[in-house]
Amino acid sequence: MIRVLVVDDEALVRMGFSHILDAADGIEVVAAVEGGEAVRSVRELAPDVVLLDIRMPDVDGLTVLAELRRMQNPPVIAMLTTFDTDEYVATALRSGAAGFLLKDTDPEQLPHLVRTLAEGSPALSSRITRTVVDGFLDAGGRDPSAVRLAGRLTGREHAVLVLMAEGLANNDIGERLHLSTGTVKGHVSAVLGKLEVSSRVQAALIAERAGLLAPADGEDAG
Repeated sequence: MIRVLVVDDEALVRMGFSHILDAADGIEVVAAVEGGEAVRSVRELAPDVVLLDIRMPDVDGLTVLAELRRMQNPPVIAMLTTFDTDEYVATALRSGAAGFLLKDTDPEQLPHLVRTLAEGSPALSSRITRTVVDGFLDAGGRDPSAVRLAGRLTGREHAVLVLMAEGLANNDIGERLHLSTGTVKGHVSAVLGKLEVSSRVQAALIAERAGLLAPADGEDAG
């Protein structure tokens, strides 16, 4: 059972997300609270996944994210927003958020995204993905620091990173590269260590900034 905590200042959003997720197999919403109650609720309820509003009147979502990430065993945290052009997207992802979801996400997709997060894979709305790549990370050119970090990887680790950045879970990476899931986990740990990041999303951002990923449809490869 995946235990989820919903944190949002709007009661309607909390109720809607709770209703959708509680109706899904294998998912339980342990609480739906306002921002000021988020840290205490995580400590008391130990959820697996936290869906955290990035903009709340009583407390800044990025502040809550930072405090949760400092915990000894932090939950997986995905940020919620109304706008796909939110200027805090890159900051949240670099601060350790494992995903970024729009509040108008298709209700049929929401349980799948939560399961993806719980499995340790990044979950980004498709519109958010293009925002990150095109707007916030200046995808038109390579970031020298990202290239330097990626240069630490072995050939196998490079292949694992690219598949991680495509959103594949460990078992799917294993099937693609003909490796056991245990071996893939070892490579993923090595990749995160060499890239000096703590989440798969952060690793994916470095891969994008280093120019390791194929261009989007319609873009020039050169």
